[in-house]
Amino acid sequence: MKTRTESDSMGEVKVPLEALYGAQTKRALDNFPISGMRPYRAFIWSMAAIKGAAAQVNMDLGLIEEHLADAIIMAAREVMDRRWDSQFVVDPFQAGAGTSHNMNVNEVLANRATQILGGEAGEYLVQPNDHVNMAQSTNDTIPTAIRLGCLQRLDELLSACQDLSEALNEKGRAFDKVLKSGRTHLQDAVPIRLGQEFGAYARAVERDADRIRRSAEGLRRLGIGGTATGTGLNAHPEYHARMIAALADWTDLDLRPSDNLFESMQSMADLSDFSASLRTLAVTLTRIANDLRLLSSGPATGLAEIRLPAVQPGSSIMPGKVNPVMAEMLNMVMFHIIGNDTTVMLAAQAGQLELNVMMPVIAHNLFEMMQIMIASMGAFTEKCVVGIKANHERALELLERNAIVVTALNPLIGYRAGAELVKQAMEQNRSVREVAVEKARDGELLHVETMAALPVEEVDGAFSNLYRLTEGGILS
Repeated sequence: MKTRTESDSMGEVKVPLEALYGAQTKRALDNFPISGMRPYRAFIWSMAAIKGAAAQVNMDLGLIEEHLADAIIMAAREVMDRRWDSQFVVDPFQAGAGTSHNMNVNEVLANRATQILGGEAGEYLVQPNDHVNMAQSTNDTIPTAIRLGCLQRLDELLSACQDLSEALNEKGRAFDKVLKSGRTHLQDAVPIRLGQEFGAYARAVERDADRIRRSAEGLRRLGIGGTATGTGLNAHPEYHARMIAALADWTDLDLRPSDNLFESMQSMADLSDFSASLRTLAVTLTRIANDLRLLSSGPATGLAEIRLPAVQPGSSIMPGKVNPVMAEMLNMVMFHIIGNDTTVMLAAQAGQLELNVMMPVIAHNLFEMMQIMIASMGAFTEKCVVGIKANHERALELLERNAIVVTALNPLIGYRAGAELVKQAMEQNRSVREVAVEKARDGELLHVETMAALPVEEVDGAFSNLYRLTEGGILS
């Protein structure tokens, strides 16, 4: 590989000749060959936005020459447009605080700006630290970039939630007339409509989307301009406020200034709060995926009250076997997201004094959570939920065998007598309704308070009322 020689404060470094990055990035590549992963696009995009906005603000304040700022701005726009993604190479597991990622961005923009001005990579007509990083520190750019990167994908995430909730609601409407056994403790319970189950899933996803939306409001508060510790050292007094306006313009996001730059440097609580809202959605989606696997189990020996779309063969040895693979995929992704959130939480509490040095792993995990949440929800909605079908006959068959519908007789015969009816029905392998009607016909079913024999019509009507109650939407 052809190389060029660059130098930094620690001495000379050999850098690939065609690389836009420089000495400090190459040191990070040598020091941190950890995961083989690279930064997520959201992290590249948000850092480039900060650098471009900073060049614009510093130029407007008369702190950097116009031709240098224009070159940085042009280079930053190119990076935001995905032109130089291959040049961002630092492993997410790197030096604390994110200095390596910050310098990777600084060096790429400095070298690309140098090329725009007619120079060659490594010549540095535009300096990485003095020009691209002017009025900035890793300590305020990285937490700002994490916030911007999450906000950039927020609409995608909320749209994925909306698509899923709408698909579940549509199934709720389609399955509205499918009466089935409810289940609590995985045991038979009073009837419910299949549509009511799916409507509840939809509402749960909607509520989680609301939680995400609320928590994202904290991300809009930016501490850019705090520089190293929150004092704003080396930044113009107007820099912070101007950067908020410039970043809003560069990113098309609704952004606000921090009311305390020191807190914004020290605390990762806003990021932890946002992460927790993603974890809550992951918990909900895990629960829904588990329910769909249960409801579709069998099909011959399980519940089989719904049928999931068959998207691929399920076994390499058992012909004809089809598995709930999309629900299984969703489970795995959500388990991973819950692990990501645990990492964010641990990293957020690991800050000391004026800085949290665990920001790179917070950034990586948040961006990963959003990436796989968006992708998995989209696939699950398209390839699973929209194709679910109800098995009406199976649902009715199981409902007819459900002895817990005796609950409808509680006001008439009392809890204890009802339990005896259930026991008898199960021993005789008959429906509880059949046994209850038979006992009423024989005059053996007594009112719990008056001890008068209950007429068959009243007993049979109690069961009918139970089903009508469910069908009437009271449980919606």
